[in-house]
Amino acid sequence: MGDIAHQPQPPKVDPPLGMYPGRLDDRGRVKLPANFLQYFGALGETRFFVTSLDRRIAQIYTIPAWRETEKWLANFRADAKAARNVAFNAADLGAEAELDSQGRILFSSELRRELGIENQPVRLYAYRTRIEVLSDKLYQERRGEASANPVDDVAKLDEAGLP
Repeated sequence: MGDIAHQPQPPKVDPPLGMYPGRLDDRGRVKLPANFLQYFGALGETRFFVTSLDRRIAQIYTIPAWRETEKWLANFRADAKAARNVAFNAADLGAEAELDSQGRILFSSELRRELGIENQPVRLYAYRTRIEVLSDKLYQERRGEASANPVDDVAKLDEAGLP
């Protein structure tokens, strides 16, 4: 038996960049953009956990990424109540889903109703170990916030060393 450090490691795969429009269809499925499909294909992942941590934004996790998140929440001691609440929200609204042959992922009816995204446009983007899915309303809200003072925001970050 070889040392685990000497076993080949899977290649690091970078998640897609940018934000992409999508739409939940009448059955509650969202078709993933091609570069998301390529990303998950390179990871060898076809099973997901689809949920919301804050009851506003949906998240799509690969099963291994979700298991890591579960461990992190279980071990978070700085605010155990907040971690329990987030874990509860995720369990309450979450469901496992498989990527279908058309590149679509199903969102549970509870999640769709809670977030108001049934048969609605959404925006998808990669964030940390997950895909964030914003309702059109939340996207417009965030866009307004981000557009309020972009010159000042960039200047502050430049002063702080933005690469």
